[in-house]
Amino acid sequence: MATEPAFQHWSYAEFERLPDDGNRYEVIAGELVVSPSPRPKHQRALVRLTSALEGFTQAHGLGEVYPGPIDVLFGEGDYLAPDLVFVRRERAGVVSERAIESAPDLVVEIISPCTALRDRGIKRERYALFGVPLYWVVDIELRQVEVYRLAESPYEPVEIATDTLVWQPVADGPALTLSVPHIVGA
Repeated sequence: MATEPAFQHWSYAEFERLPDDGNRYEVIAGELVVSPSPRPKHQRALVRLTSALEGFTQAHGLGEVYPGPIDVLFGEGDYLAPDLVFVRRERAGVVSERAIESAPDLVVEIISPCTALRDRGIKRERYALFGVPLYWVVDIELRQVEVYRLAESPYEPVEIATDTLVWQPVADGPALTLSVPHIVGA
């Protein structure tokens, strides 16, 4: 008779001891999730998006952009590694030496065939639960960016951008217009 394997609750100390072997490790709702290294298209989109957001936020003194994988600690049992995060200047205290230790102001996931269901499912749910106000899902194959804004919970889909995406990280502040075809490599 088959039995269910015992559930292991992962502490952050155990999580930090996982090997640096090219895989991406995350703990989502207490469960260890392993993803392979990103593909070149994914990395190209990450570099383009990071470059655009970094240049804009630094030029306007808005905060910091952190390309992933970077650990975001939401509490015991939720250590996620998004592709990119942004933290507003006035919330810089959530960034420690080891990780982002609270909800970033923006989380971006660039999906791949093996992460699409997770990024649009459990990770979107967890980001909403922990109060991430803005979540983008970049889909290279569909050449689009899905934008979700936190209302109460869960996220409300705001738009599916295929041409341009406007990002205004601070209310009444400057806005950045991004070219979606450039980001996804079209």
